[in-house]
Amino acid sequence: MELYLKEGIPTKSIHTLVIDEADRMMDLNFMPQLRKILEVIPTKRQNLLFSATFSPRVDKMAQEFLDFPLKIEVTPQATAAKMVKQHQIAVPNFRTKINLLSHWLSEDTWSRVIVFTRTREAADNIAKYLERTGMGPIRAIHANKGQNSRINAVREFADGSVRILVATDVASRGIDIEKVTQVINFDVPVVYDDYIHRIGRTGRAFNTGESYTMVSPADEYHMGKIESLIKEKVGRIKIPSGVTIENTSFEESQEMARAIDLQRRKENPEYQGAFHERKKKG
Repeated sequence: MELYLKEGIPTKSIHTLVIDEADRMMDLNFMPQLRKILEVIPTKRQNLLFSATFSPRVDKMAQEFLDFPLKIEVTPQATAAKMVKQHQIAVPNFRTKINLLSHWLSEDTWSRVIVFTRTREAADNIAKYLERTGMGPIRAIHANKGQNSRINAVREFADGSVRILVATDVASRGIDIEKVTQVINFDVPVVYDDYIHRIGRTGRAFNTGESYTMVSPADEYHMGKIESLIKEKVGRIKIPSGVTIENTSFEESQEMARAIDLQRRKENPEYQGAFHERKKKG
């Protein structure tokens, strides 16, 4: 639209409209922008819509923008990559996650690894910590990084000059790098489709791969939802004996308790919270 408003493109010559990453566009609420684009391009055109997942919202979008579409489905919806061996591991707190991450990355067999975090701040902090402990070279990519910085980081990761890429979900889609040996979910994604996209960064081009998801007490709810989505149980493993299990700080404990309360209220509107449960027991 910006190019059109600047008279930078002749819209009359457009014959094909391609809507890519439709599910992500729905997540980011780009429908108003799409409708504006449709107002200024020819009505006689070919429309192509691509989506990694086909939720009811995407289906509604397809009905609005496409006329008598032919639907081609490569794999069933919400299918985890079959070449990926999935693991989940219960981890009590952030500091133990860091210890576990360092333990894994000290292994030589972990040769090309993507670590996914929920926030940009976490991605930066983890990358800096791993650099300080001699795990580098490491790159972090997220939406606050410039495009050139992200492109260069992915290129270095692909050519092997960078072993570890720490990323938010900006990298969970559209990056096709062969021979990623492991994907680590430092945080469980709360947009459950993103789990499928994250672990799909490994096990590509007929190669096998592994995914490891660290599950805090507050993340068990989300992990259960993910297992329901992919229609399979993710294998549980224990924290290796060489990893130090830290005590959970009061602040982190309180934060997780609040998150668990919200989850329980979401499932049961009559749930009054852990405080009321303790009072009833007393």
